[in-house]
Amino acid sequence: MSQYDFDLFVIGAGSAGVRAARMAAGQGKKVAVAENLYLGGTCVNVGCVPKKLFVYASEYPHIAKEAKGYGLDFSLNAFDWPTLRDNKTAEIERLNKIYQSLLDNSGAKTIWGKGKVTGAHTVAVGEDEYSAEKILLATGGWPIIPDIPGKEYFITTNEVFYLDTFPKEVLVVGSGYIAVEFAGIFNGLGAKTTIASRSGKLLRGFDEDTRVFAEQEILKKGPKLVPEQPKSIEQLSNGRLRVSFEQHDSLEVDTVLCATGRKPNVENLGLEQNGIELTQNGTVKVDKYYATSAPSIFAMGDLIDGPQLTPVALAEAMAFLRQQYGNSKAPLNYDNIPTAVFSQPNLATVGLSEEAAIKKGHDIVIFQSDFKAMKHTLTDSQERTFMKLVVDKNSDQVLGAHMVGDHAGEMMQGIAVALKAGATKANFDETIGIHPTSAEEFVTMRSPVKK
Repeated sequence: MSQYDFDLFVIGAGSAGVRAARMAAGQGKKVAVAENLYLGGTCVNVGCVPKKLFVYASEYPHIAKEAKGYGLDFSLNAFDWPTLRDNKTAEIERLNKIYQSLLDNSGAKTIWGKGKVTGAHTVAVGEDEYSAEKILLATGGWPIIPDIPGKEYFITTNEVFYLDTFPKEVLVVGSGYIAVEFAGIFNGLGAKTTIASRSGKLLRGFDEDTRVFAEQEILKKGPKLVPEQPKSIEQLSNGRLRVSFEQHDSLEVDTVLCATGRKPNVENLGLEQNGIELTQNGTVKVDKYYATSAPSIFAMGDLIDGPQLTPVALAEAMAFLRQQYGNSKAPLNYDNIPTAVFSQPNLATVGLSEEAAIKKGHDIVIFQSDFKAMKHTLTDSQERTFMKLVVDKNSDQVLGAHMVGDHAGEMMQGIAVALKAGATKANFDETIGIHPTSAEEFVTMRSPVKK
């Protein structure tokens, strides 16, 4: 008999936590998972799932407008926010029940309450304390809010999915994934939308050519860009908000969404008291096996310094299980992780940017294309599509693929398989395209634009 109550105690029932808990339990381990908010974590409840549903909603007005060029007249009579909000909530509640069933059916025990590490092998949840051979921290991230006068008037993605009324005018503060996606949602559903970016740019960190093209296309759709963050927010007598800037005119809006990033959710987790080290950027320090500085305590997902993506968290959980309970100590390979920004239009990417490839010492050649998709030839849309391949000149291996345009995320998943397999530009060239599609452009780009 084990000297511990559990073989594995997981704190946090998000993507990584649920996957690790239920799969370990399925292998016969005695597992508990503690959660104090909701099952499924950020992604299911206040992240990728409800956000993607809102993105779908915001695309319909564009579709209705573009349909006129094809002889179809769709009348957009009204947008009923409560219908979208409540249908979304019903779907999230359905998913929560599925997550609970997955845990229950696996044999893992769900303990409701905030878990806190109290020792190398102990966790407290409320007044109760449990022992475990291994402890896994998977509490995810939490929105960052700038410390400015009036910061209490910010909303974050924790609140935006549950607003009582849909705003007529909105300011989105930030310039990354979340900011540009919500700018597209608000703009598409009829709100006058402004983005406040401290750098004056959108989507920094992506391949620069791709980022610049995406920014131009996003702003074509209607959002305005203010190249600085607010210095203060005050509420007016009519309930609206006045947002002030150092260099630019103030704005009056109904809602200010803060999307300036997320930080590891480590508050009151008991890390310092138990010798668990953090990195300089506040993430939990782990080795390639997700072990913290306390050998029996592990961490993964948005708590650690890596891509904050749901599929990555799931992959980390599976790697952890193989390492701890399987027959493979191989660390997870983080190369060529595909990702998409569900902006309007989409941006998707896999592999190295041009800048990263150069920094790594590759001698590269660039192939890229900028065109108007066939879909838009009969509409008055000015949207354009962009594709780019970063190729190693010596080996001919495709190091990176980047796209801005309709369904970029759907296309990039297949391209990611090719890059993971080590595809060369010759492999792309030898592949017969599917005609007529935008995707075929990836296998018909023949002339380099940069050598």
